[in-house]
Amino acid sequence: MIELNPEVSRSVVKNKNGFWGWVKFILLLTLAFILINNVIGLTRVSGNSMYPSLQNGNVLLMNKLSLFFTTPKYGDVVVIKDERLEFSIIKRVIAVQGDRILIRDGVIYVNETPLPELYTAGKSEDMAVQTVPAGSLFVIGDNRTLGESKDSRDPSLGPVHIKDVKGYAEFSLLPMHRIPEPLDL
Repeated sequence: MIELNPEVSRSVVKNKNGFWGWVKFILLLTLAFILINNVIGLTRVSGNSMYPSLQNGNVLLMNKLSLFFTTPKYGDVVVIKDERLEFSIIKRVIAVQGDRILIRDGVIYVNETPLPELYTAGKSEDMAVQTVPAGSLFVIGDNRTLGESKDSRDPSLGPVHIKDVKGYAEFSLLPMHRIPEPLDL
């Protein structure tokens, strides 16, 4: 019978535990990577188009999973990557397919009803009536000051396709705060 030296035996057990520790670490890292890329995500606000709800430099937690079960609705803050843009934008949904949008005297009307918006800054320029096409959303920044937001009011962008929505902005992580929601009437 062969007898092993206790020192060698402990060394083999240590190396075996070390190997499995690294395997577990790599598996957890892979799982975290998959979750961050497919279920949740992080994005950074660049610019003032969502002021006062979001500030330049805020880091947002994005929910991608809900897109498999729901479509964006009025008041949702979404992250959009449209092929016409070289960057992602963060905007608030103010109308969905079939809705009619009008901006008169700085007030936004959806289906002839004024939107009660307490989370905005600035005043929108007037816009003629538009109907949101099927499969699209009308999105707009909370900062309505002219030139502050590239959104659906801009004819070069217009309504965005639902398929271009990459996730819902759930809340700001840095600094930590909730994103204001519209009033329920």
